Amino acid sequence: MNAYTTMSEKGQIVIPKDVRYSLGLTAGQRFSVSMVGSDVILRPQFGKSGRSDAVIMAEIREITSQYKGRPVTIEEMNETIADEWSKSGLRGDW
Repeated sequence: MNAYTTMSEKGQIVIPKDVRYSLGLTAGQRFSVSMVGSDVILRPQFGKSGRSDAVIMAEIREITSQYKGRPVTIEEMNETIADEWSKSGLRGDW
């Protein structure tokens, strides 16, 4: 995908909407900036998963939209999480 943008007098550039959307970039996104020869490289900095919050939320919406069971209470969720953590041995008891 090729896109073009112009730098403002303040040194700001706008990342085109289709690029932002396809990468899941949102306002406040942090980037590392490096030079390779005469090229400027912008790399989005994401959390541990390597995915942006927008991408993670879209994945969660997709998964939950497929759920056809009865609604589950917060207490039931907490109990299930505590049970699974205790089985894993990774985090100890809740």
